[in-house]
Amino acid sequence: MTVAFDTLAAARDLEKAGMDRMQAEAVANVVRAGQGELATKADVDSLREATRADLAAVRSELSALEARLTWRLVIAAGVIVAAVKLIPSP
Repeated sequence: MTVAFDTLAAARDLEKAGMDRMQAEAVANVVRAGQGELATKADVDSLREATRADLAAVRSELSALEARLTWRLVIAAGVIVAAVKLIPSP
């Protein structure tokens, strides 16, 4: 969200301070152009909440993945133990 910048008022203030009109207008226009898109506190708060929600979703997915991998390891270990028991000893 862009913050409003009154170039006319800024130029007038610069003129009152002793700057000639062309310079004052140029400075005011440069300041306005340099502002670009500025974030407000509400923008930052909204982004923070969205990031927290995204992180919670990633944590949930990782937890589910961890549970699936744990079960796969348990099954693999059981298969190995069963295979070892089925191999005849010399």
